[in-house]
Amino acid sequence: MIDIDKIVKALEKAEQPRSDFVNLMEEFKDPYLVLIGCILSLRTNDKTTYPATLRMLELARTPEQMMSVNVEDLEKAIYPVGFYKNKAKQIIELSKQIVEELDGKVPDEIDELVKFNGVGRKTANLVLAKGFNKPAICVDVHVHRIFNRIGYVNTKTPEETEFALREKLPVKYWLDINTLMVTHGQNVCKPQKPDCLNCPIKSYCEQK
Repeated sequence: MIDIDKIVKALEKAEQPRSDFVNLMEEFKDPYLVLIGCILSLRTNDKTTYPATLRMLELARTPEQMMSVNVEDLEKAIYPVGFYKNKAKQIIELSKQIVEELDGKVPDEIDELVKFNGVGRKTANLVLAKGFNKPAICVDVHVHRIFNRIGYVNTKTPEETEFALREKLPVKYWLDINTLMVTHGQNVCKPQKPDCLNCPIKSYCEQK
C-alpha cells in the first residue's frame, strides 16, 4: 500500500524550485485573479503564461475594471498564450457576467463556477483552493500523470483522477497537492524522460 504521507513529506522536503507563475498563483489569494490567471494558463506553459499574466494585470485587476477593457488591448497583452483571442473575449465576458449577474463576486461553489464559458473542473477547483481556501482537488496533467505513475490511482482522465482522489486522498492535502505535484512534474516527473534517478519519491513509485 502506498504511503501518501511519506510521499508528501518527501516532496515537501525536496523543496523543488517552483515556476514564477505557480508562485504568482499562490500569492494572489483572490478568487477573481486565480480564475483569470488559470484561464490564461490553459494549454500554455508557465514561462509564457507568467509574463502574459503580469501584462494583463496592468490593464485590470478586478471584474469591474476588466469588463471595460478593449478586447484588442487584452489580446495584445496576453499574446502569445494559446488561443489568446478566445481567452481575451472569454475573460471580458465572464467579468461582465460577474459584475452584472453576481454582484461582482466570484462564486465559491464548483457547480456555479463551471457555468462560466470555458471553465472546467480543473479551473473551478483551483479557484476554490487558492482563491477561497476551500478544500478542493485541482487535477491538471501533472497531478493526473504522477498519481497514476506512482500507482496511487488507476484512471484514464484528469476528471476520473479528481474523483478517485476525493475518495482516497486525505483532505488535509487537498489545498496544496496541486502546487506540490505541478512543481514535481515540471522539475522531475516530466511527461517524457522523467528524471527518475534524482526523484525524491522513487522508492514509492510503481515504475521504479
